[in-house]
Amino acid sequence: MKTLMRKMMSWTKIFKDDNDWNEKTIIGFLSFAVMVIVMIADVMSGFWGKDLPINEFTYNSFVVVTLGSFGIAGLESFAKKK
Repeated sequence: MKTLMRKMMSWTKIFKDDNDWNEKTIIGFLSFAVMVIVMIADVMSGFWGKDLPINEFTYNSFVVVTLGSFGIAGLESFAKKK
């Protein structure tokens, strides 16, 4: 039980202001990973002769989240606080 509590406590450190994780990069990577998985599924279904309908609005939302997350994280790395 103590091990589970330690893991939960260390996982919640991600959401604190003084952590070593960059949340924007994590969200951007997860969004990019979803886009890659969808595109692989689309190519594979096309290879098998099936159509995989992808809602354009949903895909564009993932694109915006990915670009926004990586863009903000990139700007923060250039404009570090002194």
